[in-house]
Amino acid sequence: MKAGCLRYTSLPATSKLYADFLYHFDRVRPFYHRYHADRAAQAEVAREINYPPEMRHSMVAALRKYNGDSPNLHLLAQPGTVAIVTGQQVGLFSGPSYTIHKALTAARMAAELTANGIPAVPIFWLATEDHDFEEVSHVWSCTPAHEPLRFDVEAKANGKPRPVGGVAVESYPTAALRESLQDFPYGGDVAALVEEAYRPGRTMGEAFACLLKKLLPHAGLILMDPLQPEIRALAAPFLREAVHAAPDLIQDVIARNKTLEASGYHAQVHLEDKSSLFFLLENGERQPLRREGGQYAAGSRRFSASDLQARAAELSPNALLRPVMQDYLLPTLAYVGGPAELAYLAQSEVIYRKLLGRFPLVMPRAGFTLLDAKGAKLMDRYGLHLTDFFDSSVALREKIAHKLVPPQLNQRFVETRADLTAAMAGLDAELLALDRTLEAAFQKSRAKIFYQLGKIESKAAREALRRDGRANADAAYLEGLIYPISTSKNASTPSSPSSPSTASTWSTGCITRSVSIAPTT
Repeated sequence: MKAGCLRYTSLPATSKLYADFLYHFDRVRPFYHRYHADRAAQAEVAREINYPPEMRHSMVAALRKYNGDSPNLHLLAQPGTVAIVTGQQVGLFSGPSYTIHKALTAARMAAELTANGIPAVPIFWLATEDHDFEEVSHVWSCTPAHEPLRFDVEAKANGKPRPVGGVAVESYPTAALRESLQDFPYGGDVAALVEEAYRPGRTMGEAFACLLKKLLPHAGLILMDPLQPEIRALAAPFLREAVHAAPDLIQDVIARNKTLEASGYHAQVHLEDKSSLFFLLENGERQPLRREGGQYAAGSRRFSASDLQARAAELSPNALLRPVMQDYLLPTLAYVGGPAELAYLAQSEVIYRKLLGRFPLVMPRAGFTLLDAKGAKLMDRYGLHLTDFFDSSVALREKIAHKLVPPQLNQRFVETRADLTAAMAGLDAELLALDRTLEAAFQKSRAKIFYQLGKIESKAAREALRRDGRANADAAYLEGLIYPISTSKNASTPSSPSSPSTASTWSTGCITRSVSIAPTT
């Protein structure tokens, strides 16, 4: 396998905060404190973790009830063992591929810490409380020709927000998955894994957890579901304290947002004085709470802070409070996340400081783009790089088109440009000698001449591409493989779950080249 590495700053829409976190950490140190790869910082954070023995015992018992027994649970039961935590919404067929990247990153870091004398286990937080079903109910995939496809699942709903982990689906599109994978190597094996996990009637949380275990049986992941009653009971004291401190916490986050923006960064979550850090879990729903004066409102109902504290086990944290609750429950040394999660944590740091008195290391997840043998060969043929796919479909095809222009015609363009350059230089000198006021008009005309030459050159390339059906097919294949959906104008959205489709989580076939998108230089 041939491997290469690409800086995140080469990717479209990389935020300034994330870029500085990766490559200029000193600029963001006030928000994160310590660099995740610093061995001394790792040891320092491990020493700061004061995880009560009774919490460790209760948490291991709860996790054992959910996961069954495992060597890593035995390790977690030992005093001094820390957690490397990551997580994701419980999406259809494991959701986006970076779900797997996160899990692998956490498992790798835990193994490295253990080898270096800091016993650690990887824990995957199943974001079952999230209520955005539309976000997790579909998955993008592709045909063997890498044409992007989308298919969805539906669930009975009453129009109210419900934690997605508890949503049962009567019929998952596993038959369509199997059909679509039949021409892929190992497609039958992949389909069998999904069919076993996504059985009719299973909840999204149950199916996701089952598939994650089957995909990564040797990663040693400990799965954690915050909807588990034992976990909710353990979180209740933290949530009571958070309700008590909420007015000050809101003001602290608003001040942090202003600091981030004044530093040239963005605030991932915008808060106002009326914002709340909580939802209420009631009757299978996740109801938003908003602050009104000294009370909280859910629809037409009103609750005092004391009311919410009495129902702490029924509260659900928002995106800023959730990681803090997570690290109250776990001896977290580091959290592995993507760009948006790392931005949340820059805001949540003020909540950590007030409620926990400590802050974990923040580690960016790894990312990978896998090319099959055909894809690697086509990129070599057309002289393409991964970044060529991040502009637009038109720009990519322009680059491919220029490779198709006959060599003698390309040479003629080169010679014509050189001849024009020389002729223009001589003419420029003579015009200056005659009248220097003609310089501006001459330079403007010169630019137009070279522009028209380039335009003719591009038209010739596009005509060459139009006549070459194979090159057009090659371009479509590469677009679908490397940067699907965003560059494709032909992405298909099936009208029902039974439409032909494939799973987007796996790459199949013989992989000959891997491009790692990671925070390396």
